[in-house]
Amino acid sequence: MGKGVFVFIFAMLCSIVLPAQDNTPKYSNEFLNIGVDARAFGLGLSMVSHTADASSGYWNPAGLSKMEPDHQLVLMHSAYFAGISNYDYGAFATRLDDSSALSVSVIRFAVDDIADTRLLFDANGSVNYDNIRFFSAADYAFLISYSRRLRVLGGLDVGGSVKVIRRIVGDFAGSWGFGMDVGLQKTWKSWNFGLMGRDLFGTFNSWSIADEELAEVYAQTGNELYSRSLEVTLPRVILGASRTLSFLDQFSLMTSLDLVTTTDGKRNTLIRTESFSVDPSLGVELGYEQLAFLRGGIGQFQQIKDFDGSQSWTFQPNVGIGLKIQEVAIDYAFTDIGDQAAGLYSHVFSIKVDFNVVD
Repeated sequence: MGKGVFVFIFAMLCSIVLPAQDNTPKYSNEFLNIGVDARAFGLGLSMVSHTADASSGYWNPAGLSKMEPDHQLVLMHSAYFAGISNYDYGAFATRLDDSSALSVSVIRFAVDDIADTRLLFDANGSVNYDNIRFFSAADYAFLISYSRRLRVLGGLDVGGSVKVIRRIVGDFAGSWGFGMDVGLQKTWKSWNFGLMGRDLFGTFNSWSIADEELAEVYAQTGNELYSRSLEVTLPRVILGASRTLSFLDQFSLMTSLDLVTTTDGKRNTLIRTESFSVDPSLGVELGYEQLAFLRGGIGQFQQIKDFDGSQSWTFQPNVGIGLKIQEVAIDYAFTDIGDQAAGLYSHVFSIKVDFNVVD
């Protein structure tokens, strides 16, 4: 068993240096990298080493086996671009026994009520608003995750997620995709370590295009119409570490760091090469008697070009608060405080509900 674990860890680390293929697009299935749970946003998305609730199915499935309640439900909502885009997440996790747990997660990121104005003008050339139709561009992900605690190395949590991806662009195009995430967690004294392989073996999306809907438009623009295509998402590996300290008997302080390594070529990140890029994220959480929490985090370091031609670094600072009342935890995060990053800010809300079986 111990030898198999080391081989598995070696395989995950090797995937960091896989070169990007020339025909593999960057930023494939990026909606799956936005993050889930308001607590995580408040911590700058640095979660891999210490996640231990229902959201672990997304962050690191190995953390599910550390979940304290028998069952847990988590729901999250966020809006982007002044409410044009809506991002929703839900997950339910249950303990199978003292050393294993299972969860089901659903993610939806969509722009709804997009106007289709292709038939705005009738046969006489007059504008007819009754001909406007509306459609949605929506991305869905469904994850089934499992975690188990092994006795090797003094206790090692391992887990994996199988995910099905459905992407829809009205009646014009759609795709089905399949992939797998695998993760590890190890606790040593007051330290937590995590290793997550997302899309570890590549995630494949098979697209089908509605030829009859788009043929006329493609002919007018001179573009070649493909009825089918395959989109491949290359692996990313996330290495994380965190530490929790207690003081004054009532307070706790947790600090966390994640290093997100992508393998689809050079990205606009803090560390970048032709083969891979590394994007760090950091978070701090101050807790009071495990009832109230104040959080802060930074991440998404990018270099941008200013109007005068010079270049400068930007980052995204996030803040958040949390309140736990018996079996209910309510979390809020405000991303990109002070408008420091190139991206837009957002308010993120989530709620967790614990369910315990009474003997």
